[in-house]
Amino acid sequence: MNTVIELLNSHRSIRKFTNQPIEQSLIHRLVQAGQAAATSSFIQACTVIQINDETKRAQLAEWAGNQTYVNEAPTFLVFCADMNRHKLSCDMNQAEMLSGFTEQFITATVDCALFAQNVAIAAESEGLGIVYIGGIRNKIDLVSDALDLPELVYPVFGMCLGYPDQDPEVKPRLPLEVVLKQDSYTATEDEQHIRDYDRQVKEYYISRTNGQKEMTWSEQISGMLQKEARPHMLSFLKKRGFLQK
Repeated sequence: MNTVIELLNSHRSIRKFTNQPIEQSLIHRLVQAGQAAATSSFIQACTVIQINDETKRAQLAEWAGNQTYVNEAPTFLVFCADMNRHKLSCDMNQAEMLSGFTEQFITATVDCALFAQNVAIAAESEGLGIVYIGGIRNKIDLVSDALDLPELVYPVFGMCLGYPDQDPEVKPRLPLEVVLKQDSYTATEDEQHIRDYDRQVKEYYISRTNGQKEMTWSEQISGMLQKEARPHMLSFLKKRGFLQK
C-alpha cells in the first residue's frame, strides 16, 4: 500500500494536544494545500478564519457545546462557505448576481469541505492531529456575528490542529460492501453487514472507554436521527442569502 493511502487509512480524531505551537509558515502551507483541492467551476468558495483571540476562542468553545479542545488546541480554524467574493466579482464587472439558489449552496459547501479535507490530510502528513468541530453551527448566528461574516458567507465547521498528546485507535468504518455498489443501488445484504459492523463498533467503544460505553453504530445513528438536526439552520441560511430558490 502506498504511503498516501496508508496516511488516509490511519486518520483519527485528536482531541488532546501538546503545548507545542504550530509555525505560522506551516499554517500557510496547509491552507495553500487546501486551495489546491478540486473546486466546482473554479468558484473557490471557501474562506478560512484563524482564531487567535483568546476571548473569541473561548466563546467559540462554549457555543460549540463546551468542547474544551477548541480552546486548548494550538490552532483553531473556521472554514466558511463564501459567495461574497462572487458578488464582488459581479459588481466589478457591472453584472447582477443571481443568488439564493440551492445549487450555489451545495457547490459552496462542497468546495469548503474539499478544501478542509486537503488541509486535514496535509496536516496529518506533517505529524499534526486534527478534529473537525461541527458544533459551531449550534449557535451559528452568534458565531457569524463574532466573526463579522457578511451576507453570502456562513461557517460550515471549525478545525482544531496541534501535535497529538494521545494515541487513539483508528475507528472502524462501514464494510466496503455497504458503501461500494456496482451499476445500481442494492441493499439486500446491507442489514447483515451492518449487524456484523455493529459488533465491531461495540468492541471498539468498549476498548476505547474501558467499558463505559457499549453502543453499536446503528444504535448511535438511530438515536441521533430521532432528534431534530439544527432546525434553525434553514432560517439562518435564508437570511444569509442562501437557499431562497
